[in-house]
Amino acid sequence: MKVFFVGAGPGDPDLLTRKAERLLRECPVCIYAGSLISPAIVQLLRPEAEKHDSAKLSLPQVIDLILGARSRDLDVVRLHTGDPSIYSAIGEQIAELEPYGIDYEVVPGVSAFQAAAAALGWELTVPEVAQSIVLTRIPGRTPMPAAESLRRFAETGATLCLFLSAHAIEAHARTLIGYYGQDCPAAVVYHASWRDELIVRGTLADIAEKARGAGITKTALFLVRREGHGGRSRLYDPGFEHGYRKREA
Repeated sequence: MKVFFVGAGPGDPDLLTRKAERLLRECPVCIYAGSLISPAIVQLLRPEAEKHDSAKLSLPQVIDLILGARSRDLDVVRLHTGDPSIYSAIGEQIAELEPYGIDYEVVPGVSAFQAAAAALGWELTVPEVAQSIVLTRIPGRTPMPAAESLRRFAETGATLCLFLSAHAIEAHARTLIGYYGQDCPAAVVYHASWRDELIVRGTLADIAEKARGAGITKTALFLVRREGHGGRSRLYDPGFEHGYRKREA
């Protein structure tokens, strides 16, 4: 018996990895985050597969379901939205499984920030503008470490991708204007890659009002990218030589 922590991707079934899709189609038991995962992903499960929505469950209840599957020698797919390495709480689940000696495997997935960038047509790392991406959130019921404030990240000028923050865009934008300027491009992407995907583009000065007007209050990503076209990548510069290409004359 084995537990597979599977990344469901951002929502579009076509963005599942081949391994994730195979596991979903074959698994006898699936525990999934129903409040976050697209129904189109859940529909890939076999009709006879056991389906458990973890949005209604506590951690002990999730572990009890896994132990019940183990007693019947059934594999479990523990399905998480996006990529399991980001805001998925797999660490605490794995810690609960280890005393039982239950084998597990983590299957990566496409993150919502990647789907949002694709929907916007944004390159998040522009030469001479931003070469780093900060994936973060704001404090809520889960506090943030003291050193990881939005202001400290903003001081770097990096591209920002804020999860779990759509309800407080106005406050975020107000904070960020002092570091990026009021004309800095910003966007909010609701349900990236879902059929009802909604994109709101603007600047830090007006993005909150636009998002509010679109009715976006949750399940959205807030992205901020510094203004500027920057330079060009050296990788494709005709005058740049590397191990696979000679400099053009």
